[in-house]
This record gives sequence, structure tokens and C-alpha cells, in this order.
Amino acid sequence: MRAMFRRALLAAPLLLPLPALAQPQAAALSERDRRDIAAIEAYLNRLTTLRARFLQIAHNGASAQGWAYISRPGRMRFDYDPPEPLLLVADGNQFLLYDRELKAPTALPTSATPLGLLLRPEIRLSGDATISRVQRDGGFLRITLFRTNDPREGSLTLVFQPEPLELRQWAVLDGQGRETRVTLTQIETGLALNARMFQFNHPQFFEPGGAGGR
Repeated sequence: MRAMFRRALLAAPLLLPLPALAQPQAAALSERDRRDIAAIEAYLNRLTTLRARFLQIAHNGASAQGWAYISRPGRMRFDYDPPEPLLLVADGNQFLLYDRELKAPTALPTSATPLGLLLRPEIRLSGDATISRVQRDGGFLRITLFRTNDPREGSLTLVFQPEPLELRQWAVLDGQGRETRVTLTQIETGLALNARMFQFNHPQFFEPGGAGGR
């Protein structure tokens, strides 16, 4: 039971925002902010594939790590290192969280998750996304945004190394003020990733070696 609760703490904030305590507000953007936002949009839209080690830290200090993969548009995979039995995969319009120990899947639309923003064919940090803060500190550029139509569900902060521009971290803040951070290291981009890594409807997907991974 304790292991199940720990897994819920690690995974749920990345997928299921909760009713918020306060409504965020749109930031008053400077010309510098607008230039940086345009550069981030261009960088993210150029990003086709990414592989990296990730370290995830939940609001209560629980941590896990593993390998993260992105294949834009539409695909993302988080392979957690043992003993965590979690697998998180997005393929097209659906996110699947799978507990290998319990053999239990949970699915929801990609559009309903904070991370769905990174998987769109065209990433725009405006319109249905609203920027609430732009920060420059510690040598990093941070952009915080929320879904325009659902501001109370929480926010997503993207953290970039500015020169050269590179995504290094994101943080999901749920509606109750609980934050989960994911930090990327050993980042590689432009790789050829096996499509089977993301096709969870394939009959061999959950078998050892069946995903065609690293």
C-alpha cells in the first residue's frame, strides 16, 4: 500500500491537475520577454526527438529517475528505473500510465495534461496558453504558463538554458500548490527513435524488450 501511494505521488501531478486555490493572472510582457518567448517557440518547434536522463522530485521529496524520450509531434515516454514499476507513454492523443507491478493502466487525453503542450504539432505559448511569469535568474530562463480556459487547474513552468537555448527542466504545479519537478541531463536530440517505444497498443509493448528501446 505504501508503494502504491508513493507511485501515485510521483505520477499523478504530471497528469491530473486539481481544483486550484487561486486563479493565476497573465503577465505584463516586456519586449525582451516577447523576444525570448518567440525564441523558445522556435526552439520547441524545431525539436523533433529527445532522449535524456530524468530526475523527478515530488512535492513531498519522493524521487525517481529513469530515461525520458520525446518524439514530436505527439509522442513521449518515461521509463522509470527499478524499483519503480511505472511507465508513462503518450502516443498521439492519449497518455497511458502503466504500473508493471499491478499490470494496471490509466489513460486520459493528452490535451488534459500539462505536458500535452510539448507534444503539439505547432507549439504556441499564447492563445489557449497564457504566460503568467517570465524569470531570469541563476543563469536560467523560466516561463510559467497555464491553460487559458482552465486557469485554476494549475501551471507548467519550463526552464531553459539560454545560450545555447535548451530545455533543462519543467515543473508542474497542481491546483493545491503541490509541485513536481523533472530535471533533464545527458540530453541528446535529433536521434532516430523506434516508433514501437510509443505504440502501447502493440501486443508486445509491455513485454521485456518489446518496446524496441535503447
